[in-house]
Amino acid sequence: MDDDDIVVEDDEALKTFLPGGFGKQDKGANVALQFERSKRQHQEKPTLHDGSNIEQASKGRRASRPGDRDHDDADKDDDEESEDEEESEEEDEYPTSHELVLKTHERPITSMTLDPSGSRLITASTDCTVKFHDFASMTPTTLRAFKSVDPTATKTSASSETHPIHHVEFNPVSPSSILVISAIPQAKILSRDGEPLAESVKGDMYLRDMHNTKGHISEITTGTWHPTNRDLCVTAGTDSTLRIWDCSIRMRQKDVIVHKSRVAGSAGRTRMTAISWGSSPQGNSSCLVAAALDGSLVMWNGEGPYNRPTAEIRDAHQRDTWTGGLDISSDGRTVVSRGGDDTIKLWDTRKFKSPISS
Repeated sequence: MDDDDIVVEDDEALKTFLPGGFGKQDKGANVALQFERSKRQHQEKPTLHDGSNIEQASKGRRASRPGDRDHDDADKDDDEESEDEEESEEEDEYPTSHELVLKTHERPITSMTLDPSGSRLITASTDCTVKFHDFASMTPTTLRAFKSVDPTATKTSASSETHPIHHVEFNPVSPSSILVISAIPQAKILSRDGEPLAESVKGDMYLRDMHNTKGHISEITTGTWHPTNRDLCVTAGTDSTLRIWDCSIRMRQKDVIVHKSRVAGSAGRTRMTAISWGSSPQGNSSCLVAAALDGSLVMWNGEGPYNRPTAEIRDAHQRDTWTGGLDISSDGRTVVSRGGDDTIKLWDTRKFKSPISS
């Protein structure tokens, strides 16, 4: 080889810096490359100059001390147990190999929903905003939401009130509409692009009978859609009521369910904390289950009548703890609840008395 010959080493960093070609480039997304970039990197344990592990070297130094030699045999089992515990803590709870971090909110996220096709993600937060993420338009340099909406803002001035978002949910039957629950007495329906479609009515707080009010009189905590009817949704509030809305007529109130608390000194009212609307075991109707702050779990026939619940558990969870999670299985036979008392319980809708697992 002559001295004038130039040798260029195969440098990966140089390849990534230089362009792959000139002229018109293909703007199509490299899915394989993006998938490889999202692979999780495993951190290796630090080593010394001779290649030995720092933890092993420190253990060897501790064992070589004269005062510790008498206790080596006694502490051997304890060290092995502690090592097993540390390894179990380091291992992930789920066997995830790839991850993608979307840092779009400034405060904790309260709810998220994914459309049935899996192409759009919507998140809600205590920063009073709803963020819209489109996976198809994301690139490694644009991992952010393409739109941010404040559903409670009515004015552009700085004095307008904003409220945290409790819950967002795609319509499972018609993904073109989204139910948004904010910390106000009114629920909203938005389009999949964030445009307002409908809004519920605020009730009269001076009426004592909740059946006569046209809407919630205080803050709404959660809500959900009907499992099969695209025009029906239900909301739960701190006024001890569940309200079913007909969204085909600009959120007209269809039915009112008043939950009467049996706790002494509560005047028959409590806060509703979670709700789920799913299929029933019979298959020809639906099942409506709600949780309250007084620890009760109540079930109704999802199609009515709602004058009296079909089943009720007074002490399903500890009183004055927030039951924030509630879901019904696809066959309608089991209900799972996550309480503020650090317990997750599984219930049988056919024998709705005591949990089958906790």
